[in-house]
Amino acid sequence: MLIPHDQLEPDTLTRLIEDFVTRDGTDNGDETPLNTRVERVRHALEKGLAVIVFDPDSGQCQLALRRDVPREWLGD
Repeated sequence: MLIPHDQLEPDTLTRLIEDFVTRDGTDNGDETPLNTRVERVRHALEKGLAVIVFDPDSGQCQLALRRDVPREWLGD
């Protein structure tokens, strides 16, 4: 299930993005400041390049590139 990013409270969205960009293996030695990485992901969500995927079975949210999500989930 996809969750539109603009339906989340701003603080919730920021925490979700921060969690994503600070996970082990996501920085690959990149020294880019946290706020810059957060803004890059926010921009990708706003442009529709990234989406928020919610798994109701686990209750987990993940960020994914739109191109990596099954077409039937996109509804377009």
